[in-house]
Amino acid sequence: MSYLPTLVVTKDAYLTLHYRLSDMDGTDIISTFNDSPATLQMGKGQLAPGLEAALLGLQEGSHTKQELTAENAFGPRNPDLIQRVSLLTLKKNSAFGEQYAIGDLVDFAAPSGGKFAGILKAIDDEGALFDFNHPLAGQSLMLEAKIIGIL
Repeated sequence: MSYLPTLVVTKDAYLTLHYRLSDMDGTDIISTFNDSPATLQMGKGQLAPGLEAALLGLQEGSHTKQELTAENAFGPRNPDLIQRVSLLTLKKNSAFGEQYAIGDLVDFAAPSGGKFAGILKAIDDEGALFDFNHPLAGQSLMLEAKIIGIL
């Protein structure tokens, strides 16, 4: 009789899985259960660190549903990430003639060459107020996952 080791999710595993992230009322934020499964590599930033941590140690074929506190999901809201941006900076990061409305998600170029995004909270003649927290920061969430395959 041959013995096949049980595969478990490790910090650098390649996974194929179905997953659902929902708020505490059960409203789906994202779900792959009705579509194709997701394939990703752990540790590469494809999932938030807290979501990856919740998958560590799960066995291939397992199905789990876990409540994640805000700290273990996308982190707490950080009031320091609510910042005023000058109209000049906003214009430099906008397409010509772009108009914004409260609630819009706006991308900004980072000095390192990357990008970051903020949600427009207010705008006036002098500048705009943006919330650069992740939209799910400060929220407890439910994570459901079915591990289909592990490489």
